[in-house]
Amino acid sequence: MQRFDSNADLLVGSDTLRNMQSDALVIHEFSDQNGVSYRQKAKDVRSNNSHRELSSPISSLPTEILAQIFLYCVPAEGNWTPAPHLSPILLTTVCRRWREIATDMSNLWRRLRLEVGLGNWQQRAFCYDSYLTRSRGRQLSLTLECHNNDWTDLRNLLQPHVDQVSSLSLGFFSGAGSLMVTDFRRLEELVIYANGSDPVVVARSIAQLPPSMRSLKVMNLWLDVRLLSGLNLLAWAGLTNLEVVVDGLDSFPRLLRLCPNLSSLTMIGIFTSADTLEEFVHTNLQSLLVSGDFHLNSIGNHGLFNAITLPNLRALEVCNSGQWPHEEFKAFLTRSQCPLERLVFSGRVKTTDQQRAEYVTIFPSLELVTPRKRSKFYI
Repeated sequence: MQRFDSNADLLVGSDTLRNMQSDALVIHEFSDQNGVSYRQKAKDVRSNNSHRELSSPISSLPTEILAQIFLYCVPAEGNWTPAPHLSPILLTTVCRRWREIATDMSNLWRRLRLEVGLGNWQQRAFCYDSYLTRSRGRQLSLTLECHNNDWTDLRNLLQPHVDQVSSLSLGFFSGAGSLMVTDFRRLEELVIYANGSDPVVVARSIAQLPPSMRSLKVMNLWLDVRLLSGLNLLAWAGLTNLEVVVDGLDSFPRLLRLCPNLSSLTMIGIFTSADTLEEFVHTNLQSLLVSGDFHLNSIGNHGLFNAITLPNLRALEVCNSGQWPHEEFKAFLTRSQCPLERLVFSGRVKTTDQQRAEYVTIFPSLELVTPRKRSKFYI
């Protein structure tokens, strides 16, 4: 979404800006000290529009300037549920000209949150369809939440627009069924969050990803080697960025094997012992973040760095892993011959000054970070 460095990019002259802000106050305030409601204010603006048309600075602004102002009225990030008191719908209620401009701006209508299984679906569907139609073929960023066991209504509504969806967040609530992500043929980014849903159901939804997918983030769902082993080896082959919560260290080599093109991996979990760890060489991984549970055995006791070779690793962050496996890690660096540039020990990672000095000796230009604040990745 387009943004500008200052109001000077939009308006010329502070007097004009102050007059516009005065008009905007009338439009956007929900209530004032006298208890006059927003709707009454909006009605007053519309009724007085004819005699203010020549005197109001905002009414004389070119359409292009108003369009840029409208971009400031919608959140820059995230998807939102349509509401009459929020932009962009709010903008369409002020006057005819604003409605025409707003409905003609496809950028205003490309982020949307849709829910099924709550309230009156027909009413929701009408509003959702208006949003989707006004996006006019632009790329869409959508959040879909299922509060029952049937995604059918949402699938039918989205069918004409599936090829517009480039970013998708899926919320699986208790009882939700599977939704095949492969239906979104041009999807690039996917976020999965589960709240009481069956892990097998959710895993089935991402058992195969569209070839266009590059980024996957799975929250509130513990992936273990059993679930990961049920995936086809080519299912996640296109991913370059992955953020997951895992149960068991043996999930790590399996993830690397599933994602041969991965360049960034964030892996948060409980790293319990495994009988044997599958050895694996991954030539593309450049950034790795591993966060464990300090209350369990340290990551070093399980041979994490004995099982992997990462010749292209440039950044490593380790959080809450307990006692650091210094000798094992040095052997990993020697074996990988990686161009490590940044090493971060955050949260509760036990290292010594001597150990850290050795890493700087190996990599003279290494950025070594040891923040004192406990990591936000703590489980």
